[in-house]
Amino acid sequence: MIDRRLRRRILATALFLPIASAAAFAGSEFLAEPSWQPPTPEAVRARLEDYLHSSSLSPSRQAEVRDQWTATKNESSETSVLDRLAQCLAKADDRVANLIELCSTAHKAGAKLPEFAWLADSETPVLIRNNMRLFLARWLVQEGFYDEAIAWTDGLETDDVVAPETLLFYRAIAYHQVVNPTKADGSLAQLLQRQEGLPVRYQKLADLMQHDLAGLQDDSLDHISRRMNDVRRRLAQGQPGQPAQKVENGVIESLDKLIKKAEDQAQKQAQAQAGSAGKAQPSAPMQDSQIAQLKGPGKIDHKDLGHHAGWGNMNDRDREKAMQEIGREFPSHYREVIEEYFRRLAAEESNEKP
Repeated sequence: MIDRRLRRRILATALFLPIASAAAFAGSEFLAEPSWQPPTPEAVRARLEDYLHSSSLSPSRQAEVRDQWTATKNESSETSVLDRLAQCLAKADDRVANLIELCSTAHKAGAKLPEFAWLADSETPVLIRNNMRLFLARWLVQEGFYDEAIAWTDGLETDDVVAPETLLFYRAIAYHQVVNPTKADGSLAQLLQRQEGLPVRYQKLADLMQHDLAGLQDDSLDHISRRMNDVRRRLAQGQPGQPAQKVENGVIESLDKLIKKAEDQAQKQAQAQAGSAGKAQPSAPMQDSQIAQLKGPGKIDHKDLGHHAGWGNMNDRDREKAMQEIGREFPSHYREVIEEYFRRLAAEESNEKP
């Protein structure tokens, strides 16, 4: 009877342990599978063949596409799979060739960006539409057009493109530059799920961006300064529209909160000092309990502080001194942010006057 019970316990333990171990490690990050997988060159070639079979290209143009893939085979270590695919698609579609030519040069300052409506057209083959959107977005990030890059990659998943690491990396940069730390962190975390297979530059820059965002707090001076730089970038690109105004208004609101917080702290300190002063004991109390006699005349000079012309207007010297006092506790690179804030306030006050 004892042996039978012992055998049952041993059997139950043997059956239970693997299940318990799997449950314990299922949620472990150490064993968690990455959410994306880079396709092999063979898988990309298969996608290209599927596109060719479903296209109406002539046999000669299809042969050009295949020859291009073979020609870049020996360069695959230096040429990314996205660039390799783009070169092949350029043989099949002249629009792709034009896009590659555009992205091979720097954007001219002040020039309007092409619309590329065909990239958003559902009639465009999926292989071309998805991967050339990423190709364009990468160039836009390199040229500083972060909002446009975000718009072109919106809706793209890692399985939709042949270079998911490129999608995550440049999407993270774009969100980082427009000061959207939540989405930037999300893209970086997903990218770094496969650190061992990433290019070194992707790893290093992703680590730096994560470290940079770790200490960023909403409505801090650092946060405000970054958004001011974002507004400056948009204006330099000739984009003074609603997105720039939205960021600028957010900066003003953050500065209002910051200054209000500083005023409240100063008020609390003043009240605390006044309270401690009221509790202080007199250094020389009266010897006898008697009513003190006030011998002064009780007259004061009344100062008219609000009726002289120019009250509240500072000359340049006094204004500079005041700015130095205000900026004394802040790092030097925030001075411009503070000055811009007061210029904005002055402009609003002048507009309110009849």
